[in-house]
Amino acid sequence: MHRILQAAVISILCYTGSIAYGQAYVDLLKAAREGDAKTVQRLLDRGLDPDTADSNGNTILMLAAQLGHKDLARLLVSRRASINKRSPHGDTALMMASLRGDMEITRMLVDNGAELNHAAGWSPLHYAAFENRAEIVRYLIGKGAEKDALAPNGYSALMLAARGGHVEAARALLYDDVDLKVKGPKGETALSIAQDRKHSDLVELLKRAGAVE
Repeated sequence: MHRILQAAVISILCYTGSIAYGQAYVDLLKAAREGDAKTVQRLLDRGLDPDTADSNGNTILMLAAQLGHKDLARLLVSRRASINKRSPHGDTALMMASLRGDMEITRMLVDNGAELNHAAGWSPLHYAAFENRAEIVRYLIGKGAEKDALAPNGYSALMLAARGGHVEAARALLYDDVDLKVKGPKGETALSIAQDRKHSDLVELLKRAGAVE
C-alpha cells in the first residue's frame, strides 16, 4: 500500500512539473516575441534553455534577430545561446538580422562568431542583397563574406540584387569588384536579369561597371 501511495505521489509531482514547464515554455516564447528581455532572463535563471525553439524550429535568438529585439539578442549572446544554430529551413540568426537590415544585431552576432559563409545554402550576404540592405552588404563583405558565392537557386548576391532592381545593394557589391560574368542555371547574368525585368537604372549601373551583353 505504501509503495502504491509513493508511486502516486511521484506521478502527481511529475505531472505538476510537466505543467509548470509547459507554461514556462509558453511564457518564454511570448516574452521573446515581445522583446521582453527581463522576463526571458528570469526564465533562463529558472533553468530554461537559451536555445529553446518555437514550433517552427526558430530559436529565441533567431526570433530576437528576426524582430529586431537588440536587448534580448544581447542577453542571449551573453548566455551562450548557439549563434550558428539553423532552423529547419537552414536560416541562422545572422541571416535573419541581415534580411531585416539590423546592423547592431548583425555586428553583435559576427563579433561573437557567427558564420558568414555556408558551403551549400543561402548566406547572410544573399539575404542582405535580396532585401537591398546595402550597409549590411558592405559590412559582411568587409568581414570576409564570399561575394560571388552562389545561392541554392544558382544566383550570386549581385544577381539577387538585379532581380529585385536593388541599385544600392548592387552598387555596394560592385564597389568590391564582384564578378559580373557569373551565370545562373539558365545562363543568365546580373545584366540580363536586370534587362529582362526592365530595371533601367540598374542596367545602366551594371554597364558602367563593365557588364556586357
